[in-house]
Amino acid sequence: MEKVILHIDLNAFFVRCEEIKNPTLVDKATIIGHQGRGGIVSTCSYKARSFGVRSGMPTYKATILCPEAILLPGDYKFYEKKSNEFFEFVKKIFPIIEIASIDECFVDATRKANEILDFPSYLKRFQKALFDKTQLKCSIGVGPTKFLAKMGSDIKKPMGLTFIPKEKIKDIIYPLPIDDFFGIGKKTAPELKNEGINTIGDLAKLIFSDDPKMIKRFGKTYFYVKDCLDGESSDVVNVEPFDPKSIGNSKTLVCDSNNYDELKNELLNIADETINRLKSSNKLTNTIQITLKDSDFKSITRSKNLSKFTDNSTIIKNGVVSLFDRNFDETKMIRLVGVSLQNLIDFNDNLEQMSIFNNNKSNKTHSLIDELNKKMNKNVFMTAREGVNSKKCKSKKQ
Repeated sequence: MEKVILHIDLNAFFVRCEEIKNPTLVDKATIIGHQGRGGIVSTCSYKARSFGVRSGMPTYKATILCPEAILLPGDYKFYEKKSNEFFEFVKKIFPIIEIASIDECFVDATRKANEILDFPSYLKRFQKALFDKTQLKCSIGVGPTKFLAKMGSDIKKPMGLTFIPKEKIKDIIYPLPIDDFFGIGKKTAPELKNEGINTIGDLAKLIFSDDPKMIKRFGKTYFYVKDCLDGESSDVVNVEPFDPKSIGNSKTLVCDSNNYDELKNELLNIADETINRLKSSNKLTNTIQITLKDSDFKSITRSKNLSKFTDNSTIIKNGVVSLFDRNFDETKMIRLVGVSLQNLIDFNDNLEQMSIFNNNKSNKTHSLIDELNKKMNKNVFMTAREGVNSKKCKSKKQ
């Protein structure tokens, strides 16, 4: 039996969050991004898009295209709060959920779709209920695979609902421009256009004829593309939570600088922001990385491994300064600085990794615990790890 997969995508999520905070922004040309020559558009409202503004575009270009645009730096703490509300709402209705990013998820709705007579109306009610609860708007794509569901959610925005069954792939997917093919990058799409492949249907014709040029171009992903176009790609919704492996921030300076104190202070400010994100995600790191981009756009990226996982601000910021000191060159004018924390693990997982509590009786910690227990004539003291394991054992027996 075919599965029913949903892709639920929040519409202009960051902009919508700003509208929730400030309703006067509704129907305005709003851009989330930073000012200055290095500023990039993170996202923008649908009105701004009507002027040709797009994500990834330099903000100076966006404001030329749309002089009336309202430029906001972004409130990422609030975005994270609203994102959590979104996922909590979805999980209560569709428990089999795969979080794809901060504002989108895949859902296996097979059981629900089979139970409900008018499933399209049900999904429309879901959209309204989500809006009533969180004030967030979403588009939903529905298909037998994750690829088709994702393609569907992009077709109608905002508050769209698109079903793409296998028998309708040629009617719905093939006429779309090649740029809309989920998984084909911004670099590949123009190359395909240069070869006369302007629509997804043009690509499908070559793929299903096993054109040697297409086999060479796509390499290992050739059969994946073929499966997508045939409605045979993955329908497995991975219920593991979205788990970032790194957290980082960067900043383009207003003016190029080779001033040690100025650059160091910028790095420390960015480190503070990044550490706050690390802590709010309940993560620990053991790898610190800094990036310095000079006026010639050449990047220097250096990293440092720590002896243990941590979220300690002092340890991390000392690591940032240490990396900067070793790589500062006063002959280079720097235009961008960045800090990234990598190899992240969950805070709770660290209990299992703390080598200080290994079951080695010669360990000083265990020796001290043994001595204290002997004086008490009973086992009162134990390591944190032993305490956690003891609770686990008791809960299993119960």
